[in-house]
Amino acid sequence: MDERPDWRRSAACAHLPQRSVFTRVPSEAAEVLRACNHCPIRKECEAVVDPAHTWFDGVSGGRLWRNGREVAAGRTAGADRAAATA
Repeated sequence: MDERPDWRRSAACAHLPQRSVFTRVPSEAAEVLRACNHCPIRKECEAVVDPAHTWFDGVSGGRLWRNGREVAAGRTAGADRAAATA
C-alpha cells in the first residue's frame, strides 16, 4: 500500500466546496482562483489534471477550464448565465 500523502491535500482549494472547484461559471470559480495564487501544488495540479486533453471543466493550475479550453478572464455575468445553461 502506498503511504505517501495525497498531493491534493496540499492544494490551497482542498477546503473549498467541490462545486466551486468543478464549476463552469467564472463568478463561481473566483474564490478557488484566488486560492490558486498561493497554492504550493499549482503546477502539479495542471500536469495531473491535464485539462486540455481531458475536456476538463473547472479550475486547474490557476485557470478556469470549460471542455478542455481555458475560459477568458474577462467574462461577464451575462456570459456566466449563458454558460451555466449550455
